[in-house]
Amino acid sequence: MSATLLYEATDGLARITIAQDAKMNAMTFEMWSALPGLISRAAADPAIRAIVLTGAGEKAFCAGADISQFGERRSDPEAVAAYDHAVAAGMAALAGAEKPTVALIKGICFGGGFGLALACDIRLARADARFRVPAARLGLGYGYEGVKLISRKLGPDATADILFSARILDAAEAERLGVVARAWAAEAFETESAAYLGQIAANAPLTLVAAKRALVELARPEAERDLDGVAARVATCFASADYREGQAAFKEKRPPRFTGA
Repeated sequence: MSATLLYEATDGLARITIAQDAKMNAMTFEMWSALPGLISRAAADPAIRAIVLTGAGEKAFCAGADISQFGERRSDPEAVAAYDHAVAAGMAALAGAEKPTVALIKGICFGGGFGLALACDIRLARADARFRVPAARLGLGYGYEGVKLISRKLGPDATADILFSARILDAAEAERLGVVARAWAAEAFETESAAYLGQIAANAPLTLVAAKRALVELARPEAERDLDGVAARVATCFASADYREGQAAFKEKRPPRFTGA
């Protein structure tokens, strides 16, 4: 399988699959560059309630950046800047996506893959998942934005531990540190993760968008937050047919049928 990002939309979910099995789903420059467009495609589709990021096969979510490209793509200052811009744009598109994002993690989740997972709102892991930021073992400088992302999600102490030791975390410790929200045994992972995603997809789309916008604004410096944008999305919820449907379903003791209108 050539290195690519696969896109599939079904049951209210847009699934983006990192696919480069020969290299544990390592991200190429082209894949980083393609990610923002796929995120925008999912955001523009009214049928999509959430965006799911996962890795092809059973061995890896993502092993990080494709280091074999560094000789070509990071050989001079201009090339380094272009590569770093592509990575930053991909991460920013995922973190700032209009709709909720969920990482489904099996096997290896290292380096840039760890960053991609943390850029998602929620991470769900299979018990065999392994997490690592190996920069200190490779002599790489880990940039400010990457450190900020880890620290914002996990706190400074856990970030220092992960970056300084460059050690591997298993799924149980990752769950304890807050790297993942839930971790399930291999035999339960597909069923449990599908049920969790189905629960999100069944909820009111406008409410999901409003909540996600608030989370995006919270991640920004206080002086730069667009609280009016959040308030506008909340007001849209209360003016929607879905709000009336939610009230009716509650009174009638039945599951709501939301349409996003």
